[in-house]
Amino acid sequence: MIGPTSLLKFFSRRRLRRLAGEDSAAVQQRALLALLRRAAETRFGQDHGFAAIDSVETFQAKVPLRRFEDFWNGYWKQDFPLLTGASWPGQIPFFAKTSGTTSGTSKYIPVTEGILDGNRRAILDLMAFHLAAKPDSRVLGGHTFMLGGSTSLEALAPGVSAGDMSGISALGVPRWAKLFYYPSLEIAQIPDWERKMSILAEDSPKRDIRMIGGTTSWLLLFLENLAAAKPGGLAKVYPNLEMIVYGGVGFKPYHSQFEQLLKGMTADLREVYPASEGFLAVADRGVGEGLRLQCDGGLFFEFVPVEDLDKSNPRRHWLATAEIGVNYALVLSNPAGAFAYILGDTLRFVSLAPPRILITGRTATALSAFGEHLIEDEIQTAVAEAADALSLAVQDFSVGPVFPHAGEPRGHHIYVVEFEGGQPEQVTTDAFAHALDRALCRLNDDYRDHRSGDLQMKSPEVLAAPPGHFFTWMKERGKLGGQNKVPRVINDPALLDSLVASFRRVVH
Repeated sequence: MIGPTSLLKFFSRRRLRRLAGEDSAAVQQRALLALLRRAAETRFGQDHGFAAIDSVETFQAKVPLRRFEDFWNGYWKQDFPLLTGASWPGQIPFFAKTSGTTSGTSKYIPVTEGILDGNRRAILDLMAFHLAAKPDSRVLGGHTFMLGGSTSLEALAPGVSAGDMSGISALGVPRWAKLFYYPSLEIAQIPDWERKMSILAEDSPKRDIRMIGGTTSWLLLFLENLAAAKPGGLAKVYPNLEMIVYGGVGFKPYHSQFEQLLKGMTADLREVYPASEGFLAVADRGVGEGLRLQCDGGLFFEFVPVEDLDKSNPRRHWLATAEIGVNYALVLSNPAGAFAYILGDTLRFVSLAPPRILITGRTATALSAFGEHLIEDEIQTAVAEAADALSLAVQDFSVGPVFPHAGEPRGHHIYVVEFEGGQPEQVTTDAFAHALDRALCRLNDDYRDHRSGDLQMKSPEVLAAPPGHFFTWMKERGKLGGQNKVPRVINDPALLDSLVASFRRVVH
């Protein structure tokens, strides 16, 4: 009898052969034209002359860039939640309810069966890349554990629901895959994150877990707590673990902890890049080597140099014109009615054939209060380097600007850092701040120039938070678990004040 893993290997080999011969630019142009044909009779399609668009260049000339707020106010808000024919044909059945890491404002992002189809294709690609790297894997020999938010959805109108993207995606899991899916619906629908984690910590070690996935920071916290509670560590908790799937936040600050956690194990680490607007990319190589774009997943990608994003006539690249090494803002069009939509993430290419990217941060979270122009990837790299230099491990961190004030004409950056194993001595914290500063000066010329001689910016301030500090802060804000992420760069003064104030309450 042919087992599920054998069938998966057969389909994976076929898929990898197809990907090897893929003309990514041609695939992308076909994807765009197919989206335009589907949406030609919608209000948005008629407003922008979709029926007459026959090339990428014409599309870029006729359809300006928009953010979520532009779509919401111009096309979606008026008829919400019964959104029919506004920018996509038919009724939108789902809305992913989400809020950004720097804002508490909820957004309702349209999700259709086309989005779920792309998600399923991406998961199969993830499996194919895993099996190519680990041909002896029996990843479907046990359970696939998804550590996500509540799968319970809210009914907004007949035939229309909203909730976490993890809950919407769970509805789209193929019937055959549900045989391997964990946790049960009863556990998955628990809205209380702490209660759910407690139940999963008790129940999951009784299962044959072969794959586990979730947002990087929450996943690490869950696994570390499990490993610490059992002699022999994670290898004893999940002895048959084949793959850990992570994403949502940058991996660099957590890499060393994952390596420590997986000592003595052969589990494959695979990064993914999912969003409510579509599944964008999957790691086809090792950690840090980039993610391969899902060119045939129903999405069309554009890439705008970050410095052009707010210009009246920004340069808009696509796979036929993109360049390696440029920091781009990602723009996409999808089968849910988003066209030339600024996603909010930034990336750079490490390869164009095939198209492989590294995520560098968020368009709204560059740190440039004083003209230093630091991107999130540079900050995360510097934090990881400073921690490695001092044999420290960072559990979580956030950074924001402290502006000049009476008696102090220079500004600086303040980092709240939670180190694994507790608060280090002040001398160690100071050494970490110094190493962080040196790394940022090496990585970014603008930062180095502003720090020169302490004339324009003071050295960074580091507050070493006690264990569990970010968990408590996120809980106080109602942002525990699931798709909620600790904000790396905080440009909102009120949000930064709340984090620093929570630190000072605990420490003093």
